[in-house]
Amino acid sequence: MPLVPAKAPASHPLLRARHRAQEVVQQLRHLLAPGARAASAPGSPVPGAAAPAPVPGAPTPADPGLLQALAREAPAEASWHADLSAGTGGAAGVELGQLARALRQRSSSWKQQATAPSDRAAIEIVALMFQSILAQDRIPPSVRVWFARLQLPVLRVALAEPEFFSNLQHPARLLIDRMGACVLGFDAATMGGSELEAEIARIVQTIEQFPETGQRVFQLAHEEFEKFLAGYLTQEQSKARIISVVQQMEEKETLTIQYTIELRRLLKDMPVRAELRNFLFRDWAEVLALSAVRVGAAHAQTQAFKQAASDLVWAGSAKPTREQRAQLIRSLPQLLQCLRDGLTLVGMPAGTQTEQLKRLTDTLAEAFVAKTAAIAPEELEALARRLSHLEDFMAADGLPEGTPLSAHNIEILLGVEIAGLQVLGNSAQPVDPALLEWARTLQPGSWFTLDHNGASLQVQYAWHSTQRQLHLFATLDGQSYLMPLQRLASYLQSGLLVWHDAEGVTLRATRDALEKIEANPERLQS
Repeated sequence: MPLVPAKAPASHPLLRARHRAQEVVQQLRHLLAPGARAASAPGSPVPGAAAPAPVPGAPTPADPGLLQALAREAPAEASWHADLSAGTGGAAGVELGQLARALRQRSSSWKQQATAPSDRAAIEIVALMFQSILAQDRIPPSVRVWFARLQLPVLRVALAEPEFFSNLQHPARLLIDRMGACVLGFDAATMGGSELEAEIARIVQTIEQFPETGQRVFQLAHEEFEKFLAGYLTQEQSKARIISVVQQMEEKETLTIQYTIELRRLLKDMPVRAELRNFLFRDWAEVLALSAVRVGAAHAQTQAFKQAASDLVWAGSAKPTREQRAQLIRSLPQLLQCLRDGLTLVGMPAGTQTEQLKRLTDTLAEAFVAKTAAIAPEELEALARRLSHLEDFMAADGLPEGTPLSAHNIEILLGVEIAGLQVLGNSAQPVDPALLEWARTLQPGSWFTLDHNGASLQVQYAWHSTQRQLHLFATLDGQSYLMPLQRLASYLQSGLLVWHDAEGVTLRATRDALEKIEANPERLQS
């Protein structure tokens, strides 16, 4: 089960899911180790925690003879599942009720091979968990068939590593939860024959083929599935294009901030008028950043914009000699044209450009006749050199923490509008810090219900930017929704974005199993 913020608002569904998880863990530990400490005691396992430390009366690994017997049965079990699917034309054709009854019989056979009550209890719990998974109709039927093939591998690891029952971060649980979360938005028609189903099948068959089944096997499988998802969720051409632009946008926003910081450093001790400083920090830093992202920092265009910054600083300084004044008059038209080109690049409207350039020329005119101190030529030369290699001096730590990102300039970066993309900017709603932190940990692939402008949409979390400041959700019909971190957290907080699987496949199955055992305790030993 994914991490849930411990300090989330008391009424939030995430916190309720966390409490349910604690209750399930507590019940399991009492069931399998009657003498163990209560799971509600300090240090008890919760979602996101490491495996609990051994406690008096805690379950021990199963009888080695039972483990060896189950290992010998593994190849035949895998072959039986394969034959069953082949006889029905594939996993999608398997009758789930028939499969559930067959697995129930197999579990009874495995219980007869166990001599210790704790081993029989573990076999029964795992069996009931997979009965529950087979009955979870939100998971496409063909995927449930593939999950059923993991019953024996999971049983073997649960018997060998009893912490499987109390550690909700066990790799076997994480793998099933992750695969289950990624298929919740599909039905039988959209799932069948998909690349995602093929990868789940490959993962399951790989696990079946391992002679030893332990944490390491499931951990490797989990890592492979994550690598697959990284490409699968972004491979569609429309999504790939959006993500490419969003990555450029985040890079541009980062560079804008860094350029602004560096320009402030460079001009800190120079006699530069406030109007020129504000223009360089507010407008020209964005021009430099966008040009660097579009054509590269070393490109002639970007270098020309850097030189324009240096020229503007010089133009705004005092001109005590006739030669300097004549030089400014000659160079000013070219400088103003370069400034206009830069402002056009960032999408500033022509009328606004004219107003901005008029303010600059008025400032330069005042400086032209001013009797203030001039900037020394060597200082200007040093400034020009530094600006031409500005990237060499900037911090490499990326975007400062908490800096808001603006998504309004995506079209400027592309030059055209992206069909099917809606950009949701930051909202004014205060967000609980715990939910902001949790929003950063979301895993791509999970499905949500998005309530947007009165429409209820099933969306899959497809991607997040490098800095986790921007997040992309997509529908099966190709619509995409891009939102910054603050908007994402506010949607989670207000219930406008509802996670389909806050509990997780295996935790839900475990809870169902415990309910059946509570209703009929005798089944543990029968």
